[in-house]
Amino acid sequence: MDLGPAHLPSQQEMTMIALLLYRTLADHLLPWAVTFATRMLARGLNMPEPLVHSTGHYVVAQVVAFEHSVGRSLCPFRLARLLRAWWRGLH
Repeated sequence: MDLGPAHLPSQQEMTMIALLLYRTLADHLLPWAVTFATRMLARGLNMPEPLVHSTGHYVVAQVVAFEHSVGRSLCPFRLARLLRAWWRGLH
């Protein structure tokens, strides 16, 4: 049985439908869900929404700063190198 080009249009059509569905979800549902979650968090914390946004940005900035300062010293490759050098110094 020949399954040449005849089966490609339906498979391509299914792929296009899936892409359309994912794009619709990403374009419409995701921003709505983020807004809804922010609004619920603001109501739960009894804070205005702009303050929740700015606090979120502040927390992200603090985490990034911490990762850059401590994360470099805790790099597994750097720690392995230091451990090997320490082990060689003992022998």
